[in-house]
Amino acid sequence: MTFSQVLSILRARWWVVLLVLALCIGATVAVSVVLPKQYTATASVVVDFKPDPISTIVNGGMTSPAMMATQVDIIGSERVALRVVRNLRLTEQPAVRQQWQDEAGGEGSLEQWLVQLFQKNLEVLPSRESSVIAVSYRAADPRFAAALANAYVQAYVETALELRVNPARQYSGFFDGQVKDLRDALDRAQTQLSNFQRDNGIVAGDERLDVETARLNELSSQLVALQALASESRSRQAQVAASGDRMQEVLNNPVIAQLKSDIGRGEARLQELGARLGDRHPQVLEARANVESLRQRLEAETRRVSGGVVVTQDINVQREREVRAALDAQRAKVLRTKALRDQMLLLQRDVEGAQRAYDNVQLRLSQTSLESQTQQSNVSVLTQATPPLQPSSPKLLLNALLSVFLGLLLAVVTALLLEIYDRRVRSPIDVVQALGLPVIGVLPRPGGRVWPGRSRPQTMQQRLLAPGAVARAKEA
Repeated sequence: MTFSQVLSILRARWWVVLLVLALCIGATVAVSVVLPKQYTATASVVVDFKPDPISTIVNGGMTSPAMMATQVDIIGSERVALRVVRNLRLTEQPAVRQQWQDEAGGEGSLEQWLVQLFQKNLEVLPSRESSVIAVSYRAADPRFAAALANAYVQAYVETALELRVNPARQYSGFFDGQVKDLRDALDRAQTQLSNFQRDNGIVAGDERLDVETARLNELSSQLVALQALASESRSRQAQVAASGDRMQEVLNNPVIAQLKSDIGRGEARLQELGARLGDRHPQVLEARANVESLRQRLEAETRRVSGGVVVTQDINVQREREVRAALDAQRAKVLRTKALRDQMLLLQRDVEGAQRAYDNVQLRLSQTSLESQTQQSNVSVLTQATPPLQPSSPKLLLNALLSVFLGLLLAVVTALLLEIYDRRVRSPIDVVQALGLPVIGVLPRPGGRVWPGRSRPQTMQQRLLAPGAVARAKEA
């Protein structure tokens, strides 16, 4: 169906179009007048997403769409609606109870019925470019609509504060118990460290270890010196066994030197007496006896002096053994002291770890305690709702315009449907489509009018078709 055909149908059935359009506009206006007026009151709140100076949670101070969506869901939640009902004490009003009995038949809970009723008439719209949320409520009474909008805003502020404070109170109780347990653990660790220091006589583990290490180094030096003396004594003892009379101590001994001098004088006198008196003379025998006595004294003195070297060797060896034993004992003592120090360090680290854990939990307890006592939330009332002067619905002008558009659409559809059920020839194109034959000419309607912008029908000679069309007509 072409556009010209549609226009011809609408022109032929103009009365149907006007009738349907008039019915639509009239019905819309009548319904808009009959419907009860509804008033919409709007209050607004601003949500502050700045970092909390008390809480350790930081959101960067940015308005996140997810956060705004969360706040919108909170406002429209059942929890806020129940708080509105309880704040306004609606369940105590007989008129509300009577309305519940009439509409719900007393079934279910009065609070749940009110919550569902409020949620139907509530509208929450967040701002796109800011953190402002508009809370609107629609009711037949403008003052009731304003009161409900303000009640919703107040309930939302209280709920936001409650959602912030309740977790802090729960965490505060948890951290309070943890602080007590960690304090007991810290006391046990400190007591264990004190008992260990008292039992082992440790005041400062590092100082004691330094003293014992210095003593060990001193004994090591003494042992090295004694080993050198013992080595020297052994070499001198070997010299005594080989040629003791040529030792430096023997040669430098004044007694031995005097004895050697006396022996030399005695031997000289013995030779003189032997040459003068002979070997059997009593004076010669006496002189020989004196020389033998001096030699015996010399040997005895030499043995005594060389025996002192042996005694010195024994003393040095004994001192070396004693110092070596003391060194071994000191080394064992240093190792034991080091083990005690390491164990004490472990106990000290346990104390430090318990102290750090206690301090951290104590800090979190202080933070959560402050959060649980706060009376400020990140939600503030921006504007209060006031009773509107004009109803928000029904809107007569808007409804009329919509009815004109919908009425025209419905009228066109109605006219086309009527044409489909009662098809008539409205133009030459309809004849061609119905009969399958070309149109030779069109006669004007007797006494018909010419529409503006439209010429009169052409004559038959002017409407002759092309030769091919004439030939097809003859064949037909």
